[in-house]
Amino acid sequence: MATLSSAPSASVPPRQAPAQSPAAFAVWGSRITLGALALGGILATLLDVSLSMTAQMVGYLIGMVALNLPHGGYEHFENLRHRRISFSLRYLVLYLIFLGGFVGAFFVAPVAALGLAFTTAVVKGGHGGLKVMDALCGTDHLQSAWQRGLAAFVRGGAIMLVPLLAWPGVYVTFSTYMVHIFGATGPLPLATHLPTVQWAVGTVYGLALVAHLVGGLYTGGLSAAWLKDLAETTLLVAYFTFVPMMLAVGLYFPLWYTLRQTARTTAIAADAPAPDRLSLPRTWATMVIGALATFGLMAGLYALVPNPLGGAGLLGGAVAFYTVFVCILALPHIVVGDWLDPARGIWYVP
Repeated sequence: MATLSSAPSASVPPRQAPAQSPAAFAVWGSRITLGALALGGILATLLDVSLSMTAQMVGYLIGMVALNLPHGGYEHFENLRHRRISFSLRYLVLYLIFLGGFVGAFFVAPVAALGLAFTTAVVKGGHGGLKVMDALCGTDHLQSAWQRGLAAFVRGGAIMLVPLLAWPGVYVTFSTYMVHIFGATGPLPLATHLPTVQWAVGTVYGLALVAHLVGGLYTGGLSAAWLKDLAETTLLVAYFTFVPMMLAVGLYFPLWYTLRQTARTTAIAADAPAPDRLSLPRTWATMVIGALATFGLMAGLYALVPNPLGGAGLLGGAVAFYTVFVCILALPHIVVGDWLDPARGIWYVP
């Protein structure tokens, strides 16, 4: 398939954000907030203190809906501004085609579609994180395609694979709700083969983690970029291991993914001519419009599915439904917004 690219890509060495820049403060903010939450989770584990599932689900919805929802629409806008009308129309048509296809997949084969949705979350967190490393943290220790692929898999895998190992009961319960939204019945294969799946996931992820860090050390030595990667990777694994799963996922996206993507965009905008920079009111207006459009799509899906709450209560069903919804949006977001637009995709780093 021909790409959406409307301009040739540029290849320049990764830059480092000045220590006092807004982008650098945002990156440090992501590290400090997740670090504090991880320490809190470790302390709670040592003291045998638990957070209620109700509190976790409320935290999830606050993080994912109130804090993170507008950013997805803004990413599309940032990618499309200053483009030709023909490019924007092609972008929209392809996005809707992929969106409709993914929704259809959930109706035909909900379990397989859920697996693809979780894979999409790994790709989004990992590939997006890699682009932030390119722009702000340095990736001189990742000198080959397979090293970059391992880095993306390890960072993205922390979101969806580590919780399966650390919080299997919650993982299976909400996964079941999600497929029941589309009319599936009975237990998931994940539930009936949980020990085997956990062993396989733990082995693959553990080997990938070691290969990523050892390979980066071998090619880059004790460089600043490798040490940052080591610290951030360790932080992500600890965060998703010790912070209760629903709260961890709900706060990861606004406090890590979105904050760092905003930092990447800010760093790139700092090098752009003044007329190319967005004013704060226009930025907020764009995010609000994107959020409203997203709510419209969500209402349409809610009306379309046979069991919107998946057999759960109101709060648990809302979490399950919203998780499925954002996963459905994420696949075309990545494929059309970035992979079919290699010159200037949603994670653009010049």
